[in-house]
Amino acid sequence: MFNSTIIYSIKVIIFTMIISGISVPFVKKIANHVNALDMPNERKVHTKPMPRLGGVAIYFAFLISYMFFGDMTMQMNSILIGSFIILVTGIIDDINPLTAKAKIIGQIISAAVIVFYGQILLNNISFFGINLEFGLLSYPITLLFIIGCMNIINLIDGLDGLASGISSIFFITILIICFFQGRTVGLDYTITLIMLGSTLGFLIHNFYPAKIFLGDSGALFLGFIISVISLLGFKGTILTSLFVPLLILAVPILDTLFAILRRLFHHKKISDADKLHLHHQLLGMKFSHRNTVLIIYGVNILFAVASIFYLLGEEINLYVRIGIYVLLLILVFWFVNKTNIVTEKQIKILRKK
Repeated sequence: MFNSTIIYSIKVIIFTMIISGISVPFVKKIANHVNALDMPNERKVHTKPMPRLGGVAIYFAFLISYMFFGDMTMQMNSILIGSFIILVTGIIDDINPLTAKAKIIGQIISAAVIVFYGQILLNNISFFGINLEFGLLSYPITLLFIIGCMNIINLIDGLDGLASGISSIFFITILIICFFQGRTVGLDYTITLIMLGSTLGFLIHNFYPAKIFLGDSGALFLGFIISVISLLGFKGTILTSLFVPLLILAVPILDTLFAILRRLFHHKKISDADKLHLHHQLLGMKFSHRNTVLIIYGVNILFAVASIFYLLGEEINLYVRIGIYVLLLILVFWFVNKTNIVTEKQIKILRKK
């Protein structure tokens, strides 16, 4: 059983990687043909027009692989419908940028399909022996959760291979947790296998120096699927377990939180773009493009490993497991203090550029 599960998992991942990898050159040609290009400007790192629509290759591989390895259910139907809606929203934005209002409408519709048709809901959580039922509030709470995940991945997508790499780390971590918990036959495990292959196949073309970008079509789709996997695998569970998928994404979540605080402090709209994200701060410290991405990967892997230890390391003292998170958060706050990622009280680093 153990060996057969591993063989099956590897087969799914490799098959999906191949589909994704060979799809990218065709998608790249389409992006160039329809002028879905990311043009360089003062806020962006790249210096020449880059084709977007990377999400199309990931979605295509996801769709083909699920036809081979998945089963059709009402929940899966809702995932396919919702993901298609957000993919189309992203494609339109990649070709001709949409307003923030138009994009959020697309996100709400795609999330609503999951919530109201698929009935994939965060109904309740338990903590300290208390069970909290959300009732009707489970609908808006789940909607906000899905929309939040989409925007978190979209905001971190600022360097070659950054969002796709962080998403791959998330999928690998979830697979490890599912595997050791014996949850290898559920919908969350199947989707995670397929998404890992799809994202890794794309990452071959997307890692520095990138030949194609995710675009909103890819970033929003990845965030959408990450939220669905989290809900499928951790809904209706104890609060600490629910936090595990969020802690795996600690880096993009913290970057998003810092961006919101920064814009509030500077009396700007939350949707306003700037050049003060985590990756910009590291670039300002004179790290290379490639090393900046690898550093962020490394920090994200640390949070992922801490999450695995927390959920699976029952033999390890609870305070030790919590202590690992505390040490990581101290590292984060030290970084905040050394940069102007929240406020501009320390601007010397970026002025040295």
